[in-house]
Amino acid sequence: MLVHFKSLVFELSKLNQTLIRTKSLHALLIKTSIFHDPFYATKIIRFYAINDDLTSARNLFDETPNRSVYLWNSIIRAYAQSHHFLDAFRLFKDMLGSKTKLDNFTFACILRACTERHDLNGLKFVHAQVIVSDRGLDSICGSALVSAYSKLGLVDDARMVFDSLNKHDLVLYNTMIAGYGSCGNWEKGLHLFIVMRRMGNQPDGFTVVGLLSGFTHSNLLQIGQGIHGFCLRNGFDSNAHISSVLVSMYSRCSCMNSANKVFDSLSHPDLVTWSALISGFSQSREYNKALNFFKKMNTEGRKSDSILIATLLAVTSKMVILAPGIEIHGYAIRHNLDSDTMVSSALIDMYSKCGFLEMGLKVFDHMPMRNVVSYNSVIMSLGLYGHASEAFKVLREVVERGLKPDGSTLCALLSACSHGGFVKEGCDIFRRMEVDFGIKAKTEHYVHFVKLLAMAGEVEEAYDLIYSLGDDVDSGIWGALLSYGVHNDSKLAEIATQRAFDKLPDRNAYKIMLSNFHAVNGRWDVVKNLRDDLDYEGDKKICGISWIEI
Repeated sequence: MLVHFKSLVFELSKLNQTLIRTKSLHALLIKTSIFHDPFYATKIIRFYAINDDLTSARNLFDETPNRSVYLWNSIIRAYAQSHHFLDAFRLFKDMLGSKTKLDNFTFACILRACTERHDLNGLKFVHAQVIVSDRGLDSICGSALVSAYSKLGLVDDARMVFDSLNKHDLVLYNTMIAGYGSCGNWEKGLHLFIVMRRMGNQPDGFTVVGLLSGFTHSNLLQIGQGIHGFCLRNGFDSNAHISSVLVSMYSRCSCMNSANKVFDSLSHPDLVTWSALISGFSQSREYNKALNFFKKMNTEGRKSDSILIATLLAVTSKMVILAPGIEIHGYAIRHNLDSDTMVSSALIDMYSKCGFLEMGLKVFDHMPMRNVVSYNSVIMSLGLYGHASEAFKVLREVVERGLKPDGSTLCALLSACSHGGFVKEGCDIFRRMEVDFGIKAKTEHYVHFVKLLAMAGEVEEAYDLIYSLGDDVDSGIWGALLSYGVHNDSKLAEIATQRAFDKLPDRNAYKIMLSNFHAVNGRWDVVKNLRDDLDYEGDKKICGISWIEI
């Protein structure tokens, strides 16, 4: 009977184990004399977990005496995979107090739960338990700890764990390189990649994926091309996932020709790859190509997600053309994506920048869920139209709902104040930023505040503020003063222009601003010299244009 039942369990585990089958098997188990055998209880708990019936799984666990480590691991994993992290952690602590010794799979499972819950204290507690246990660190626990610390942004702690291990296998190297990649620390990731090869470990596709994820800037293109060459020499280019990552890498590095070539080599690109290519065209300001590839994606039957829709709406807002924005809005409605907070926020931004603020506000009014991002979109939109009073009302609603304003919220408010001429209110917000909201002013806040002061004629106060920031002042802050506040002060204009020149390699925009200043004051000889200098550098100012699409 025992052998027959054991073979039955194994056969059922190969099939699509439905909840009805699981309950039938459980009932059969109860009728036999092996009801309390932890082996069979473990199997059935896993079947219940597959069918999301945690209640039945927990009841069976509670009824089973003589619990094995596999039984404990199964119930902890069941809760963790269903995102019931607190229950999983309570069971882990109960297991610590039991007679059952934990194994490395127990630690690996609970470490993944800590990572998904972003629970740093829990992670450190589990790490301590790993150290005091008599099992020591192996590749399973080591990889789980390295991955956990990396995903929580503590890549240096991850490296300490990595260095403490006696043996470094391919999985461990891949985990550490991916950790560096996720934190954008490409230099250390590349160095470890080189060390790994010198130690005789042959990289695989996962190594390449982790390494390339850290290549996010255009100045890393040459190194990225070298890694691509490595993939070609080792036959990794036939791997669809690696090709997808290469498309993302080239897109992030603004090398869209190479991204397009790799994309064309894929027979069935997935949504991530489509999104990477379309986002790359958007970042490279090739907006029409981004929209065309979205249309091509639709004709091939691929469904979009909320992230890609938000990206495309941002494209249409940059193009300031309403028609494609309305089409994308319609697509979002047809595919039940319009209620997504990210999509709704992008819709608000798109409609306001295309000249239809009321449509944006209607989207906001019909949002089922609102977060800080959606409120920020409304505040920024109201500010663009000079409705600073309404923007402050929205801020009050944010606070009343228990949401915490972030740096973007206050940046949007300062922008609204500068557009609406609300000098007193803008000064009040700027001075309350750190005290009331715990937000330290950044470059974008200073740009809007200096612009606000300059437009109100408080030029000396704006200059003193910039001077108090020291030498490391962004060119945009000096540009705000130069653009709005020094038309009657030639000495201050010269200082602001020189400081802006020192901070910005491409100085033509500021030369044009300075020439405009001198033109207002009738100094045409200086204007001519500045304009001639622009022509000499090969850059001419594009004439202002405007258009309307019907």
